[in-house]
Amino acid sequence: MAYDYDDTNIFARILRGEIPSTPLLETVHTLAFRDIAPQAPEHVLVIPKGRYVTYDHFFAEASDAEIVDFARAVAKVCAAIGAEAHSGGKGSRAITNAGEHGVQEVPHFHLHILAGRPIGRMISRD
Repeated sequence: MAYDYDDTNIFARILRGEIPSTPLLETVHTLAFRDIAPQAPEHVLVIPKGRYVTYDHFFAEASDAEIVDFARAVAKVCAAIGAEAHSGGKGSRAITNAGEHGVQEVPHFHLHILAGRPIGRMISRD
């Protein structure tokens, strides 16, 4: 499958320093920052620094080092915001949207981590 990456998307511009963000964590391959329109008391976006459009694109083509770095960064973000479910925290919800049916708005793979209150059901049953 071909993945067309748009270098003008907002996350690419954040990575280049053209748009400011509020970083929570930065590693060699990953950037985590607070969402500008939070949907929960804690709402952090975690993005790879590579040019990946969706989660399936990332996990299909990223290097092992990028994948491990991203996963460890997510764990560090959960710890930083007190959302470690495995060690006494109250947990979080991790969401990523992909493609048209996933209602993806920014064509750069990103993971939303929401915490700090009960988030509710993921989807309603129709």
